Amino acid sequence: MQKEQSYWNSIRTAVKTLTHGLSLTFKHMVRARKSSKTFAITQPGYFEDQQGIATVQYPHETIPVPDNGRYKLHNEIDDCIVCDKCAKICPVNCITIEPIRSPGEFGKTSDGTPKRIYAAVFDIDMAKCCFCGLCTTVCPTECLTMTKEYDFATFDVTTHNFGFGNMRVAEIEQRKKEWADHQQSKAQAITTGTPAPAKPVMAKPKFKPPTTPPANS
Repeated sequence: MQKEQSYWNSIRTAVKTLTHGLSLTFKHMVRARKSSKTFAITQPGYFEDQQGIATVQYPHETIPVPDNGRYKLHNEIDDCIVCDKCAKICPVNCITIEPIRSPGEFGKTSDGTPKRIYAAVFDIDMAKCCFCGLCTTVCPTECLTMTKEYDFATFDVTTHNFGFGNMRVAEIEQRKKEWADHQQSKAQAITTGTPAPAKPVMAKPKFKPPTTPPANS
């Protein structure tokens, strides 16, 4: 008698759990008649309004990227003073810079910082990048930023090396010659005892106030 009662209890438990599971499945089938809304996780009501199909029809439909996301690096080369801080702090050495000094100031950045070094080469190998964001933190003119672009997949890994230098080969050779001539004239002035021209005072970079709050660590 006890074995028979245990048998029927097991059947009742199986029917009960099966009914509960099928009811959940039926509810999800009803909700799956429409897709859930795709909006940023920072917007209010994100976790409450998640009913429906969660599949995103990419690339025709995308989920909004947070403003403080760490994705593809970009350098606004016109605002770069080639200070080399980003390359020095990079833990994976994904930034390659070839600087060429100028005898004098040849321009200013958008925040008024004088430019005295040319960027013959400024390459960023995103295949090596660990997306730590350290390079953007130390940049004094904030020309190096992380964009919202996250889909730059390719079949050739070499195409992940992005070059931001805009100097031609002839211009690079000309700037190198100008600096070599300047160094030679300084050396001649020292040997002949001619006083060297006064070195202009280089203004410090002007730091911009942050436009967005830092990402929570």
